[in-house]
Amino acid sequence: MPASRHRYDLLHKRLDIFTRMLQGLEKGDVRALHRTRVASRRLRELLPILQLDHDVARKLGRRLRRVTHGLGAVRELDVVSMLLDELHESGRYDLRGLSRVAAPVAQDRAAARKRLVAKLPAAELRRVAHKLEDIAQDLKSDGASNRRHEAAWRWAIDARITRRADRLTAAMREAGAVYLAERLHAVRIALKKLRYAVELAAEAAGEKTTADLRTLKHAQELLGRLHDRQILIERVRQIQGAASADLRAERELEAILDTLENDCRRLHARYVRDRAGLADLCTRAAARPHPVLASPGRRVAPRRVAS
Repeated sequence: MPASRHRYDLLHKRLDIFTRMLQGLEKGDVRALHRTRVASRRLRELLPILQLDHDVARKLGRRLRRVTHGLGAVRELDVVSMLLDELHESGRYDLRGLSRVAAPVAQDRAAARKRLVAKLPAAELRRVAHKLEDIAQDLKSDGASNRRHEAAWRWAIDARITRRADRLTAAMREAGAVYLAERLHAVRIALKKLRYAVELAAEAAGEKTTADLRTLKHAQELLGRLHDRQILIERVRQIQGAASADLRAERELEAILDTLENDCRRLHARYVRDRAGLADLCTRAAARPHPVLASPGRRVAPRRVAS
């Protein structure tokens, strides 16, 4: 059976990806930006498990959230741009209409990258990485503490999975079987958060992947494709409103909207078909056994790390 993973290993893996991607991010690499953003989310997911001093964890969480949100605006436009390329290659969409959408998206994308450089400079990202590296080294040097607190942080992971499974169940119940973009977006977010928690539990147990992780990943990708098209629909409608005096442009854009909406309905039908499996996963996750703490009535003192 694979060896269990300690807090240092979990932090080091996520921090290594975050740090390695920074150079590509500075060069404007689309993949590096995406992986940096995902790594920042996974680091945020891990922070409460590290049992740091409350103020240290709060400050780091706030700085990582700033990274996630700062990269988000550019990432959304990167995705829209890639989706436009995909639609162009498919041959199912009006090419002139796609060109009308691609030009303003490219302008907005360039402007968003300039704002990113100004609001989230590389030096700030590296300061976050260095702070996390100090914490990682501190955890690595204190193996006794890792063993002493292992039951506590494993319990915390399982408790988080239970909460996240309950939230996903509630979001799916609220969304129902009707195609409502905002409610489906809530399902996607709840699903993503549960996936990160289950992923953390699997890694802590020394497992690379599980059937539940594959199910969650598939559902997240499905709703992600649906969400990307919903974002593009909003963009097309904005451009269509500005081109209302041009009847030819309006017809071309309307044809794109019709095809996108049909795609969304097909993706939504696949989600509805898969809901039962997700509901079953949530039921099992919410009922998973929690590790028993050696001293249930005793609070574990958080580790203090210099700010």
